[in-house]
Amino acid sequence: MGACCGNDHEFDGTSRKYRQALWWVIAINATMFFVEMGASFQASSQALQADALDFLGDTATYSLSLLVIGHSLQTRNKAALFKAFSLLVMGLGVLGMTVYRVLIMKTPEAFTMGSIGALAFTANIISVLILLRFRNGDANVRSVWLCSRNDAIGNLAVILAAAGVWQSQSAWPDLIVALIMASLFIWSSVQIVQQVKRSNTESKSETATKNCHDKQ
Repeated sequence: MGACCGNDHEFDGTSRKYRQALWWVIAINATMFFVEMGASFQASSQALQADALDFLGDTATYSLSLLVIGHSLQTRNKAALFKAFSLLVMGLGVLGMTVYRVLIMKTPEAFTMGSIGALAFTANIISVLILLRFRNGDANVRSVWLCSRNDAIGNLAVILAAAGVWQSQSAWPDLIVALIMASLFIWSSVQIVQQVKRSNTESKSETATKNCHDKQ
């Protein structure tokens, strides 16, 4: 971003095509939350449950992203920080549930894990393709892309966990993948916060430069 003239602003989501893309992705995520949460209880899978919670979190945060489009940079950054906080809470929640499940060690049902994981992966690949052209932007837009990317990675991990459960007849592959997904949530939260900090710093620099030019 240009610090002096401010002509090279990040994409802030103010386009009809981006709004339409978000509506499609919100519908996909909301549908998959119900499908995957039901399957997680049926299969006794912590990895599926973590992925279902991710779909729920994405539905809420994408809706928030849609609401703040066109608002001030400060408002959009606050929305991004809220999403970062949500990811952090989900990550810590999945960590806690996984530790609890370690004490129970009930072996998940591999077939349901694998089939629902494949369905979720397909849904998220569609979402990723819809959002691909909008992957670069401000913290609010960028956070949407990071969530979608994380979902696709998480789905692949669930499929691998299902294969591991089937091969080993053990709950450990499921629990390990849940831990990896929790770590991914937390890392994405950190990335969003870092981008918001950079955005705020650049905004202050631009404001100071503009004030300096106005005085001249």
